[in-house]
Amino acid sequence: MEFLLENILNLVGFLVGLVIGIMSIIGFRNTGSPTLFRLSIAFLSISLGFFVIWMGYIIEDFVIKSGTIERWVQTLGIAIQTVGYFFIALSHSIKSFFPKSSYFRSVGILPLFLVSSVQLEHIFRSVSFILLAYGAIETMLSYFENKNKGAISVAVGLGLLALGEFLGWYSFVFPESILYTASMTIKIGGLVALFIPISKVPLTRIKFDDDFE
Repeated sequence: MEFLLENILNLVGFLVGLVIGIMSIIGFRNTGSPTLFRLSIAFLSISLGFFVIWMGYIIEDFVIKSGTIERWVQTLGIAIQTVGYFFIALSHSIKSFFPKSSYFRSVGILPLFLVSSVQLEHIFRSVSFILLAYGAIETMLSYFENKNKGAISVAVGLGLLALGEFLGWYSFVFPESILYTASMTIKIGGLVALFIPISKVPLTRIKFDDDFE
Protein backbone atom coordinates (compact mmCIF):
# COMPACT_ATOMS: atom_id res chain seq x y z
CA MET A 1 0.00 0.00 0.00
CA GLU A 2 2.80 2.42 0.92
CA PHE A 3 4.63 1.56 -2.31
CA LEU A 4 1.48 2.33 -4.33
CA LEU A 5 0.93 5.62 -2.47
CA GLU A 6 4.49 6.79 -3.15
CA ASN A 7 4.04 5.81 -6.79
CA ILE A 8 0.87 7.92 -7.04
CA LEU A 9 2.42 10.91 -5.23
CA ASN A 10 5.37 10.97 -7.64
CA LEU A 11 2.94 10.86 -10.56
CA VAL A 12 0.98 13.76 -9.06
CA GLY A 13 4.21 15.70 -8.47
CA PHE A 14 5.19 15.14 -12.10
CA LEU A 15 1.82 16.38 -13.39
CA VAL A 16 1.68 19.41 -11.08
CA GLY A 17 5.24 20.44 -11.95
CA LEU A 18 4.50 19.95 -15.66
CA VAL A 19 1.39 22.13 -15.50
CA ILE A 20 3.26 24.92 -13.69
CA GLY A 21 6.12 24.64 -16.19
CA ILE A 22 3.70 24.97 -19.12
CA MET A 23 1.99 27.95 -17.46
CA SER A 24 5.39 29.57 -16.96
CA ILE A 25 6.21 29.06 -20.65
CA ILE A 26 2.90 30.67 -21.64
CA GLY A 27 3.59 33.53 -19.24
CA PHE A 28 7.06 34.00 -20.71
CA ARG A 29 5.64 34.14 -24.24
CA ASN A 30 3.07 36.74 -23.13
CA THR A 31 5.40 38.95 -21.08
CA GLY A 32 8.94 38.26 -22.26
CA SER A 33 9.96 38.07 -18.59
CA PRO A 34 13.42 36.51 -18.06
CA THR A 35 12.21 35.41 -14.63
CA LEU A 36 9.43 33.34 -16.17
CA PHE A 37 11.91 31.80 -18.59
CA ARG A 38 14.05 30.63 -15.65
CA LEU A 39 10.94 29.45 -13.82
CA SER A 40 9.95 27.42 -16.89
CA ILE A 41 13.28 25.60 -16.71
CA ALA A 42 12.89 25.25 -12.93
CA PHE A 43 9.47 23.62 -12.88
CA LEU A 44 10.10 21.45 -15.92
CA SER A 45 13.22 20.16 -14.14
CA ILE A 46 11.26 19.50 -10.95
CA SER A 47 8.59 17.73 -13.02
CA LEU A 48 11.26 15.64 -14.78
CA GLY A 49 12.73 14.70 -11.39
CA PHE A 50 9.36 13.41 -10.20
CA PHE A 51 8.93 11.59 -13.52
CA VAL A 52 12.27 9.77 -13.20
CA ILE A 53 11.37 8.56 -9.69
CA TRP A 54 7.87 7.61 -10.81
CA MET A 55 9.25 5.57 -13.71
CA GLY A 56 11.60 3.91 -11.22
CA TYR A 57 8.57 2.78 -9.23
CA ILE A 58 6.76 1.63 -12.39
CA ILE A 59 9.74 -0.42 -13.61
CA GLU A 60 10.19 -1.87 -10.13
CA ASP A 61 6.50 -2.76 -9.84
CA PHE A 62 6.14 -4.43 -13.25
CA VAL A 63 9.65 -5.59 -14.23
CA ILE A 64 12.19 -5.95 -11.42
CA LYS A 65 9.76 -6.74 -8.57
CA SER A 66 12.39 -6.60 -5.81
CA GLY A 67 10.13 -4.66 -3.46
CA THR A 68 12.14 -1.43 -3.43
CA ILE A 69 13.11 1.24 -5.95
CA GLU A 70 16.70 1.36 -7.15
CA ARG A 71 18.62 3.90 -5.05
CA TRP A 72 20.44 5.42 -8.04
CA VAL A 73 17.12 6.14 -9.74
CA GLN A 74 15.87 8.07 -6.73
CA THR A 75 19.20 9.92 -6.45
CA LEU A 76 19.01 10.90 -10.13
CA GLY A 77 15.46 12.18 -9.73
CA ILE A 78 16.36 14.25 -6.67
CA ALA A 79 19.44 15.65 -8.45
CA ILE A 80 17.26 16.84 -11.35
CA GLN A 81 14.84 18.44 -8.87
CA THR A 82 17.77 20.21 -7.21
CA VAL A 83 18.61 21.81 -10.57
CA GLY A 84 15.04 23.10 -10.64
CA TYR A 85 15.36 24.56 -7.14
CA PHE A 86 18.54 26.34 -8.23
CA PHE A 87 16.69 28.02 -11.08
CA ILE A 88 13.92 29.05 -8.68
CA ALA A 89 16.63 30.67 -6.56
CA LEU A 90 18.09 32.30 -9.66
CA SER A 91 14.63 33.58 -10.60
CA HIS A 92 14.28 35.29 -7.25
CA SER A 93 17.83 36.67 -7.73
CA ILE A 94 20.79 34.77 -6.39
CA LYS A 95 21.89 37.63 -4.15
CA SER A 96 18.61 37.41 -2.27
CA PHE A 97 18.84 33.68 -1.74
CA PHE A 98 22.33 33.76 -0.23
CA PRO A 99 23.38 35.98 2.69
CA LYS A 100 25.52 39.01 1.83
CA SER A 101 27.93 38.18 4.62
CA SER A 102 30.72 35.82 3.56
CA TYR A 103 30.59 34.36 7.09
CA PHE A 104 26.95 33.30 6.74
CA ARG A 105 27.60 31.96 3.24
CA SER A 106 30.28 29.69 4.68
CA VAL A 107 27.88 28.54 7.39
CA GLY A 108 25.28 27.75 4.73
CA ILE A 109 27.76 25.65 2.74
CA LEU A 110 29.02 23.83 5.85
CA PRO A 111 26.27 21.13 5.76
CA LEU A 112 27.58 20.00 2.36
CA PHE A 113 30.95 19.10 3.88
CA LEU A 114 29.28 17.40 6.83
CA VAL A 115 27.37 15.03 4.52
CA SER A 116 30.07 14.58 1.89
CA SER A 117 30.92 11.11 3.21
CA VAL A 118 27.38 9.75 2.77
CA GLN A 119 25.15 9.16 -0.20
CA LEU A 120 24.88 11.73 -2.97
CA GLU A 121 21.16 11.90 -2.32
CA HIS A 122 21.84 13.50 1.07
CA ILE A 123 24.05 16.12 -0.57
CA PHE A 124 21.40 17.02 -3.15
CA ARG A 125 18.74 17.25 -0.45
CA SER A 126 21.03 19.51 1.61
CA VAL A 127 21.61 21.83 -1.35
CA SER A 128 17.87 21.92 -2.06
CA PHE A 129 17.03 22.67 1.56
CA ILE A 130 19.55 25.53 1.74
CA LEU A 131 18.27 27.14 -1.47
CA LEU A 132 14.62 26.80 -0.50
CA ALA A 133 15.02 27.88 3.13
CA TYR A 134 16.93 31.03 2.17
CA GLY A 135 14.36 31.73 -0.51
CA ALA A 136 11.42 31.41 1.90
CA ILE A 137 13.06 33.69 4.48
CA GLU A 138 14.10 36.34 1.95
CA THR A 139 10.66 36.30 0.32
CA MET A 140 8.95 36.90 3.68
CA LEU A 141 11.35 39.77 4.37
CA SER A 142 10.47 41.15 0.96
CA TYR A 143 6.77 40.94 1.84
CA PHE A 144 7.27 42.90 5.06
CA GLU A 145 9.04 45.62 3.06
CA ASN A 146 6.76 45.83 0.02
CA LYS A 147 3.47 44.28 1.24
CA ASN A 148 3.20 42.33 -2.00
CA LYS A 149 0.49 39.71 -1.42
CA GLY A 150 1.92 37.42 -4.08
CA ALA A 151 5.07 37.08 -1.99
CA ILE A 152 3.11 35.30 0.75
CA SER A 153 2.14 32.44 -1.55
CA VAL A 154 5.71 32.24 -2.89
CA ALA A 155 7.15 32.16 0.66
CA VAL A 156 4.68 29.46 1.73
CA GLY A 157 5.48 27.40 -1.35
CA LEU A 158 9.23 27.63 -0.84
CA GLY A 159 8.83 26.89 2.87
CA LEU A 160 6.79 23.77 2.17
CA LEU A 161 9.31 22.57 -0.41
CA ALA A 162 12.11 23.12 2.11
CA LEU A 163 10.19 21.20 4.79
CA GLY A 164 9.51 18.41 2.30
CA GLU A 165 13.23 18.09 1.50
CA PHE A 166 14.07 18.05 5.22
CA LEU A 167 11.54 15.28 5.93
CA GLY A 168 12.80 13.41 2.86
CA TRP A 169 16.30 13.41 4.33
CA TYR A 170 15.00 12.44 7.80
CA SER A 171 13.07 9.51 6.35
CA PHE A 172 16.44 7.72 6.01
CA VAL A 173 16.69 7.72 9.80
CA PHE A 174 13.26 6.08 10.10
CA PRO A 175 12.90 4.20 6.78
CA GLU A 176 9.74 2.33 7.78
CA SER A 177 7.82 5.45 8.84
CA ILE A 178 5.45 7.65 6.85
CA LEU A 179 8.01 10.48 6.67
CA TYR A 180 8.78 9.94 2.99
CA THR A 181 5.10 9.95 2.09
CA ALA A 182 4.63 13.10 4.18
CA SER A 183 7.62 14.64 2.41
CA MET A 184 6.11 13.99 -1.02
CA THR A 185 2.70 15.36 0.02
CA ILE A 186 4.22 18.55 1.47
CA LYS A 187 6.37 19.13 -1.63
CA ILE A 188 3.30 18.83 -3.87
CA GLY A 189 1.54 21.33 -1.59
CA GLY A 190 4.52 23.66 -2.03
CA LEU A 191 4.27 23.41 -5.82
CA VAL A 192 0.56 24.21 -5.66
CA ALA A 193 1.28 27.29 -3.52
CA LEU A 194 3.84 28.48 -6.08
CA PHE A 195 1.31 27.85 -8.84
CA ILE A 196 -1.07 30.53 -7.49
CA PRO A 197 0.93 33.65 -8.47
CA ILE A 198 2.26 32.03 -11.66
CA SER A 199 -1.24 31.08 -12.85
CA LYS A 200 -2.25 34.76 -13.00
CA VAL A 201 0.53 35.77 -15.39
CA PRO A 202 -0.68 34.26 -18.71
CA LEU A 203 -4.14 35.76 -18.08
CA THR A 204 -3.13 39.29 -17.08
CA ARG A 205 0.02 39.63 -19.26
CA ILE A 206 1.89 41.36 -16.41
CA LYS A 207 5.56 41.19 -15.54
CA PHE A 208 6.27 38.49 -12.98
CA ASP A 209 9.64 39.83 -11.83
CA ASP A 210 8.06 42.32 -9.44
CA ASP A 211 6.50 39.52 -7.39
CA PHE A 212 9.98 38.36 -6.41
CA GLU A 213 11.46 41.74 -5.50
